[in-house]
Amino acid sequence: MDIRKAYLDFFASKGHEITPSSPLVPDDATLLFTNAGMVPFKSIFTGEIPRPNPPRKTSCQTCIRAGGKHNDLDNVGYTARHHTFFEMLGNFSFGDYFKEQAISYAWEFVTQILKLPKDKLYVTVHQDDDEAFEIWQKHIEKERIYKFGDKDNFWQMGDTGPCGPCSEIFYDQGAENFNSDEDYMGGDGDRFLEIWNLVFMQYERSADGTLSPLPKPSIDTGMGLERVMAIKEGKFSNFDSSLFMPIIDEISKLCKKEYIYESGASFRVIADHIRSSVFLLTQGTNFDKEGRGYVLRRILRRALRHGYLLGFKKPFMYKLVDIVCHLMGDHYTYLNEKKEFVKEQIRLEEERFLSTIENGIEIFNEELKNTQEIFSGEVAFKLYDTYGFPLDLTQDMLREKNLKVDEEKFETLMQEQKDRAKASWKGSGSKNASGDFKILLEKFGENEFVGYEKIECETKILALLDENFKEISSLKGKGWVMLEKTPFYATSGGQSADVGFLDDCEVLDTQKFFGLNLSFVNASKELKINDVIKAKIDFEKREQIARHHSATHLLHHALREILGSHVSQAGSLVEFNKLRFDFTHPKALSKEELECIEKRVNEMIILSSDAVLETMSLDEAKKSGAIALFNEKYQDNVRVLTLGESKELCGGTHVLNTAQIGSFYIVKESGVSAGIRRIEAVVSKAALKFVKNQLDEIAKAKEELKNNDILNGVKKLKNEIITLKEELKNSNKAELKSKNINGVQICVESIQNGDIKAMIDDFKNKFSKAVILLAQVKEGKVLLAAGVKEAPLKAGVLVKEAAQILGGNGGGRDDFATAGGKDTTKLDEALKQSLDHIEKAIQC
Repeated sequence: MDIRKAYLDFFASKGHEITPSSPLVPDDATLLFTNAGMVPFKSIFTGEIPRPNPPRKTSCQTCIRAGGKHNDLDNVGYTARHHTFFEMLGNFSFGDYFKEQAISYAWEFVTQILKLPKDKLYVTVHQDDDEAFEIWQKHIEKERIYKFGDKDNFWQMGDTGPCGPCSEIFYDQGAENFNSDEDYMGGDGDRFLEIWNLVFMQYERSADGTLSPLPKPSIDTGMGLERVMAIKEGKFSNFDSSLFMPIIDEISKLCKKEYIYESGASFRVIADHIRSSVFLLTQGTNFDKEGRGYVLRRILRRALRHGYLLGFKKPFMYKLVDIVCHLMGDHYTYLNEKKEFVKEQIRLEEERFLSTIENGIEIFNEELKNTQEIFSGEVAFKLYDTYGFPLDLTQDMLREKNLKVDEEKFETLMQEQKDRAKASWKGSGSKNASGDFKILLEKFGENEFVGYEKIECETKILALLDENFKEISSLKGKGWVMLEKTPFYATSGGQSADVGFLDDCEVLDTQKFFGLNLSFVNASKELKINDVIKAKIDFEKREQIARHHSATHLLHHALREILGSHVSQAGSLVEFNKLRFDFTHPKALSKEELECIEKRVNEMIILSSDAVLETMSLDEAKKSGAIALFNEKYQDNVRVLTLGESKELCGGTHVLNTAQIGSFYIVKESGVSAGIRRIEAVVSKAALKFVKNQLDEIAKAKEELKNNDILNGVKKLKNEIITLKEELKNSNKAELKSKNINGVQICVESIQNGDIKAMIDDFKNKFSKAVILLAQVKEGKVLLAAGVKEAPLKAGVLVKEAAQILGGNGGGRDDFATAGGKDTTKLDEALKQSLDHIEKAIQC
């Protein structure tokens, strides 16, 4: 049974719009990953934006719980149902139906579609929710309904905001299979398994804890696909279901060991973690030293350590990618599109970690011998810092020994490292806009963007906001303006915003907030709501932005054509004077590859292809072969841009013909993170400026070399350097005048050429006992250096005394020291006094 399809089809038949799974990286700075089915609808539930039409949605949402507040990583492999990656089936009502229908839908699906036996089902409700208790009695016997308190049956998004009681459906897995002291309804045992949670969002919790009824109560439900699949297949562990067993079988085949459930935690860890790794990589998260990329690295390295326990000493995780794509690629088609890229990235990360894992485990085992209860925080940090062992990996290894790590010391050392790095860290500079955009949306709806067709228009001011996004009636100075219709393109899809003017007031930026196009202005005159003004963009900058944007499409096509179809966009920045394009690729590009890419883009420009823009449904666009970005949010109808052989979904502004782009030059290629490369390039006027600067530098080089043939001039200069180095080497070998007193070889001299430090080293190496002081005049100053070997003198004292005669100072070690002086006329006097000092000290 295809449970995903059955669920979505069922709720579609009940008037719900099917919403595709949102990215695992949410458009929400407060969350590390999408960790629940309701996350994509959070702004609707919190009231930040109006409810959609239709007000009913259903989805099968991919989720990750491996970091932040919701972190199941430590439990994965050791329980029957914890996962880092899972799929959550959900149906949602935004102020439409409530408890009666939500309960009815859930019961109908569980009993009639899934056909789970009613005598195996139980329900819980909040102890004060008499309404839900009464409704449930229409479907199930009163004796099968249990009441629990806030801990079990009350849900809230945060300390404040929408919240409400919840009702859960449980499946009885049988007393004959589970009979521990905790195997009762409400206990922590596995006999009664929660399969569905219905959240009745009916209150708003204020900062003081007060609950106020919401004017439009909503429904948020969730049913875990992995749990239901296991139940339908008669399995007591999610890992024994058809979602995981093919992966576990493949692991068993690779390591040539039989999987036994009781001792098979390592198999389960690997099976779970490869799913997370594949999904995160295909959706654009890459291995990194911080943030989400670091969580991905932790997941894979934890799996590698368990692979090590199974006997894997070479990369093996990448060999499991095929089976994951086979199992899930029909529903999540992008998995197969990125399969080869994902395999390469995982293999490279495995090689990085496996090269150090043996040394790390050896250090771990050595410290383990000295550990009674608490493992050293210093050693844990060394394992992290030097060998790439995340703390939770060390904790996982210790848990098998019933030991803990000194987390306080580890965190102290980690903070010290962060403090050292803080000086070089730069934040994103972004600020989290706050304001009641919902009021504007409900009052005006989304304002109209007319910038595709017009560069200026007469329009009306609908609303004004200050710099903190608070509504005001008039504005002078800096603030935000909402226009009825606007030609200003808001920053989106990597394209920078339009600037320009509202009458004589300068527009500095344009951004989108929940679909509202707002321009940030510096008003030189007072602006008022309902004023009719002239909005005009800076056409010169818009034109240059469009040329750079169209060039990124041609660059993307060239990269896929030359490097392979694994290449996909991982970020971009399009400005009036440059473009930056990030893309997936496992290694740096060669000089030949860059030249080939640059040539290919210029060939496509020269073809003078007209830009073809079409509006179509998202499904039609994908079927036509248009490239879509995974993490980009698209409307039902999308714009498809065709430029010659390039075809992509894009809402930005572009040229009418590729010839308008002009010349294309790659300025720089670099790495962003593991598996992500970056190309920076220029076109049009910026390209002319780039070439002019290059020519200017060439002219300066000719002038400095005094040779119109730069290559010949550089060759001549290199030959001169080789000659000078040889002369310097020979001068160092020149014999120094010295004499022997009481077995100590003494040398005090002024030399013209040579490396005096090297000469002192050679002199000391030649004799068992030596004292040497050398002086060299350079650019009107005296450089002094002294060396002492097995003699009753200190080099630092020698150079200091000599330097003071010359009007300078210095010092150093007892065996070697340097100093400097300004008065070259007293050099002979300084050397004579130094020689007298040395001779007297040795004769004594």
